[in-house]
Amino acid sequence: MAEIINLRQARKALDRAAKHRVAERNRAANGRTGAEKKASKAEAARQQRLLDSARRETE
Repeated sequence: MAEIINLRQARKALDRAAKHRVAERNRAANGRTGAEKKASKAEAARQQRLLDSARRETE
C-alpha cells in the first residue's frame, strides 16, 4: 500500500528546499572578500581572452 502524503506539507517542504538552495548560491556569490571577487573577475576575463584568441574566422 502506498504511503499517504499531506500535499500541503510536501509543497511547503519543496518551497523551503528551494529557498535554501537560493540562499546557498547567494552566500557563495556575496560572501567573498573584495580581493577574491577581483581575482575571479580577472580569471574570467583571462579565460574569455583565451577563448577569443582561439576562435576561428568564418568566411
